[in-house]
Amino acid sequence: MTTTNDSQVATAAGSGASATDRFRTDKSPYDAVKDVPKERVDELAREVLDSIYDTIRKHKVTYAEYNALKAWLIQVGQDGEWPLFLDVWVEHVVEDVATEHRKGNKGTIEGPYYVPNAPDAVDNTIPMRDGENGTPLTWKSTITSVDGTPLQGKVELWHADNEGFYSQFAPGIPEWNLRATFHADEHGNFEIHTIQPAPYQIPTDGSCGKLIAAAGWHAWRPAHLHVKVSAPGHELLTAQLYFPGDPHNEDDIADAVKPELLLDPKQQDDGSVAITYNFVLDPQS
Repeated sequence: MTTTNDSQVATAAGSGASATDRFRTDKSPYDAVKDVPKERVDELAREVLDSIYDTIRKHKVTYAEYNALKAWLIQVGQDGEWPLFLDVWVEHVVEDVATEHRKGNKGTIEGPYYVPNAPDAVDNTIPMRDGENGTPLTWKSTITSVDGTPLQGKVELWHADNEGFYSQFAPGIPEWNLRATFHADEHGNFEIHTIQPAPYQIPTDGSCGKLIAAAGWHAWRPAHLHVKVSAPGHELLTAQLYFPGDPHNEDDIADAVKPELLLDPKQQDDGSVAITYNFVLDPQS
């Protein structure tokens, strides 16, 4: 999706490059796996390649199709869209495997647009522009451990604006717009004031968009709130929370919607929306 913000144009290539740069800055993936045994690398690499070989043989892939794939893969890198591609089409399976042991809340993908160290909210309100479009939303809930013990944890919240863009990944948006950290009290209670985000399409003017068009897919993500919920001695929960009735809850392009992540918003007399969604965290093993 392309739109104009303050006379600047947000593009897929621009957002993709920003996501790639941010990943390189904030993540240290090689440090986490530098001591992985060669046998593990050999096993995973060979099975991935074997799956590719099986697909080629099964479907009699032609040289024209192979060269089209090679050109597309090169373009994904040039557009800086590998974080977008992997987070939309691959991450949800990695997340399922990584968290299948948990007894607390279900999570889902982080996505490509997380930024660490969001500032603490002032008066429980997320930073936003004057006149920010979107229905006001109030969220009052609790954080507990699986045994019911209240946790004085924190909730990092971020989400897109009403046009589907994220601050720090598109021009013309204040740095921490719709990004903040909220803290629970000693009883595990927290309160958040923000806006209800809108559904949006992932960027379609880059390489990922070319794949979507070629395959006849849609590019829509249902409206969602991103959260990271943490507390001392407990596993970090990363999730997205969704709104019932969204037409793309059933066919999310990122395949990240789970029934346990659906909210139950209540319309208020002043036109705002109120939600209650509690978090139960698993102790670290």
